[in-house]
Amino acid sequence: MLVGLEGRAQTGNRYWVEFIDKSGTPYRLDQPAAYLSARAIERRLKQGIAIDSSDLPVNPSYLAAVSSAGAIVRHSSKWLNGATIEAPDAPTLARVQALPFVRSTRKNGLSTHHNEHPRPSKFAWHGLQEGAPRQSADSGQYGAGWEQLSLHKGEWLHNRGFRGEGVWIAVFDAGFIEVDRLSCFDSLRRGNRIADTWDFVDLTPNPYGFDAHGTYVMGCLAAWWPGRLVGTAPGATYLLYRTENNIGGSENQIEEDNWVAAAERADSAGADVFNTSLAYSTFDDALMDHTYSDMDGQTARITRGADFAASKGILVVASAGNYGNSAWKYIAAPADGDSVLAVGAVARNRSRVAFSSQGPTSDGRIKPNVMAVGSGAASCDLTGQEVAYVSGTSFSGPIMAGLAACLWQSRPNARSMQVFKALEMSGDRSAAPDTFFGHGIPDVSRAWQLLPTTNQNQLTDALVYPNPCTNEVVVEFPWNGIDQDYTLSAIDALGRRSNNFRCTAQFSLNDRRATLFIEFEPNMRAGLYVFKWITTDDRKSFRIIKN
Repeated sequence: MLVGLEGRAQTGNRYWVEFIDKSGTPYRLDQPAAYLSARAIERRLKQGIAIDSSDLPVNPSYLAAVSSAGAIVRHSSKWLNGATIEAPDAPTLARVQALPFVRSTRKNGLSTHHNEHPRPSKFAWHGLQEGAPRQSADSGQYGAGWEQLSLHKGEWLHNRGFRGEGVWIAVFDAGFIEVDRLSCFDSLRRGNRIADTWDFVDLTPNPYGFDAHGTYVMGCLAAWWPGRLVGTAPGATYLLYRTENNIGGSENQIEEDNWVAAAERADSAGADVFNTSLAYSTFDDALMDHTYSDMDGQTARITRGADFAASKGILVVASAGNYGNSAWKYIAAPADGDSVLAVGAVARNRSRVAFSSQGPTSDGRIKPNVMAVGSGAASCDLTGQEVAYVSGTSFSGPIMAGLAACLWQSRPNARSMQVFKALEMSGDRSAAPDTFFGHGIPDVSRAWQLLPTTNQNQLTDALVYPNPCTNEVVVEFPWNGIDQDYTLSAIDALGRRSNNFRCTAQFSLNDRRATLFIEFEPNMRAGLYVFKWITTDDRKSFRIIKN
């Protein structure tokens, strides 16, 4: 059992409510800035991903009607088009079920009664262990973290200045005790690199209580403790979300729905990489249990949410699970997703750890996808004075997620699934993957060689200010010095051309720079636009976000 703090237990019955459509929503596809951040829109545009109806939030009038029926709306899902509600009694639930836009309801949380239905741990970890890993003369500032990094040649990226800077990693867990205070995370806090937090269990902005599992995960990812412990992505920016309720060891499907709601928040905020060290198969109520046939990448709601996230250009990394020695033995949701990078566990000597969950998925796909250290992985302990050694795919997952963030930073023109495939193809068993090791242990220096240096959706840099803007914007860029006619066009996030702007240009022969003064007309919609400046001999592209 994890070390944690006592907290509030669940009260009332919770239900997943699925809606039939998004008809009448006030949100519009051509105004994505109303529900997506500039980072989220940029990620889609960079990877050639269209904004579609799944990006539109749930119709707020539907949620209001559910509330009027007497239920409490805890959160909603735009990707799955539904909501998690609390219904205090059967008549309330009946009123919700009678609403004309409700397709179905399904219990996803129990009342305060706790059912001791036998089940494996939700957490992909085996707890603390004694004994430090061997440190070589090369470990230097990495200390105890050296071997779990160097197994993948992660130092090759770090030595070239790629430590995750500019990459946003969302971490989903049961709590992050002391992450707001431990000295190994000082650089994270000083740099304001915790971009967002939320507790989806108790619906508060503070995720720093209840459980230390997320703390150990963060130690593998973000620790900066030179000479003692350095994580695999110490320069990244983090979003911390509590989605799992471990009070009393409870397990309910509402935790999957918490995860989906958190994933949507992370997407909208602009996250690039997800790490989840949670695995779901059985629950307190046996009627909620997943079967092996459910591990098909299409059934569990958390898996469907994870694949939706991947479709938005996010690299989704999930621990495979610790069921290898159990009757279940297989990976668990969301690791079964076809676009989810499931990470199994090896020891530092590259041997597979017996508890590491195996594949295949029920529809025959190879899982896990890759492997990383999950036996005696180095993290920070809760006193802030010592290194903790923890075991489980809970930690092989974040080790790999951090390396993936650094790899993506080094090849910023790559798409998320290109990073996914490069990690697979750089594995030491990629020529003959199997259901125990997947593609094996990735070598990130080789993965770097497999990734593209250019992207057809990557645009030429230009100095654009202010950006985002309201009515006017100035654009400066190098000019070839040839006096020619030019054209300027604007395409919105849906690929539609707009002519609702005026432009004047100035050209400087001395420093060969062009300056464009763009003024938007009142009927120019808010959103992200790609502007293209074209002459006979030159062309430039740049992005402008109009408020």
